[in-house]
Amino acid sequence: MSISAFWRSAEPAARLAVALLVIGTVAACSADNRAVLHTAKGDFAFTIEIADTNATRAKGLMFRTALAPDAGMLFDYHQEQPATFWMQNTLIPLDMVFISADGIVKTIHVNARPMDTTTISSEVPVRFVLEIAGGRSVEIGLEPGDRMEQVRVGTAQ
Repeated sequence: MSISAFWRSAEPAARLAVALLVIGTVAACSADNRAVLHTAKGDFAFTIEIADTNATRAKGLMFRTALAPDAGMLFDYHQEQPATFWMQNTLIPLDMVFISADGIVKTIHVNARPMDTTTISSEVPVRFVLEIAGGRSVEIGLEPGDRMEQVRVGTAQ
């Protein structure tokens, strides 16, 4: 029996169950590219890229000429540790948001200067670093103690 013949012969409830399973799987896969920062000014959603390997973390946002106000890159170290960054080969100013494994913003470095090789430290162990457009954290009122919502928060990856 072909798949299409099987599909036509299946009960409507079975077809619905399969459709919901497929939709849920697709939605779960796409949720990894979204983060929400909860601040006193409101909730701000970002479409993010994930950097969770040595290679993707090393490249980061280097050589980009623009970053939308609702875009960013989430660096996931899979466990809490001190994190240090620099802006070598980074052409745009960035805010670096240092975030613990439970999603709490620990420290923020605002407007890191393009091409600057000065080390920028998390100051405390963190699991995540969210890079967003320079000055954006000030615009949305982001402060230490605020929270990031993202599917990786609170999970062991």
